[in-house]
Amino acid sequence: MLASIDLYWIPLGAGAGGRCVRGSGRLYEIVAAIHQHRRRADLYHSALIVHLDGHDHAIEMAPVWVTGDSDRGVVSEGAVGFRSWGRCRVFRYEVRCWRDGAIPDVGSAVNGPRRVSGSRDRARQVLELVAEFPAATWGRDELHNGDMWNSNTLTSWLLARSGHDMALIRPPDGGRAPGWKAGLTQAGSTAGQPLSDP
Repeated sequence: MLASIDLYWIPLGAGAGGRCVRGSGRLYEIVAAIHQHRRRADLYHSALIVHLDGHDHAIEMAPVWVTGDSDRGVVSEGAVGFRSWGRCRVFRYEVRCWRDGAIPDVGSAVNGPRRVSGSRDRARQVLELVAEFPAATWGRDELHNGDMWNSNTLTSWLLARSGHDMALIRPPDGGRAPGWKAGLTQAGSTAGQPLSDP
């Protein structure tokens, strides 16, 4: 296997943050479901592992305090909640492209990895694009894309910008990925990719 891009769907709160993340996610989904007149869904966090030239690159957007490894491939950082809160480490996230690194909660991924590409060119393009991802505030819609900015935004933006057919990529059955639409919309505004909202 020379190159691949694997997508992981991880239940919200399965890893770092545990009960707090799970509880706040459930509350968010209850309010969203009532507002949108639909049933509640399971919420997912997404991450990628890109294999290229004998190395696995773990790509994820996560709180800065999730892992203490000093060489974890941090590409950029942003604020969580409000831009001013970002001065405090607790309210900062980081975008990682960690060569030979790991996704801390990948063992909780539903149905394991989903192979979205075996293309060497697309794998290289995803790796190159990570540094271009806009560092907007997590949980807000600062760029007016109609959805909150979070880890799913990074994943959908990278896959859309690298030319994947986004109509074929969706969360597990009965699940939702808040933030996914923001990435698709932002990618479409910069690269003209076809959009699909899971």
